[in-house]
Amino acid sequence: MIKLIGLITLLLMSTFTSLNGATYKGQKIYMDTCKDCHGGGQAMAASKNMRTWGKIMDKKGEQLADIHLNSKKAQASWEYFTDKKFTKDSRHLEDFLIEYAKDSGNVPACN
Repeated sequence: MIKLIGLITLLLMSTFTSLNGATYKGQKIYMDTCKDCHGGGQAMAASKNMRTWGKIMDKKGEQLADIHLNSKKAQASWEYFTDKKFTKDSRHLEDFLIEYAKDSGNVPACN
C-alpha cells in the first residue's frame, strides 16, 4: 500500500513539473529569438514587473504576439509569432521573464 501511494505521488509530481515552464529554456529562447532586437535579457526582463509580464504572457503569449504583429518595426519577427513554435515556447519564455522581472530581485546571466 505504501509503495502504491509513493508511486502515485511520484507520478503526480512529475506531471505537474512537466506542465510548468523552465527558466533556463526561456532564457535560451530569449537569446535565440529576441536578443537581436531587444538586447540582453536583463534589461528586457527587468523592464516590467512580474504581474505585468504575467498579463502579457497570459493565454500562451497572445498579447506579446499581438504587440509584435501590430508593429512595423517587428516585421522580422512576424513569422515566429505566427508559428506554433511560439505558442509552444511561450510558457518557458513567460517563466524566464517573470523570474527576472523588475520586482523579482533576480538577475539573469545572459548578457
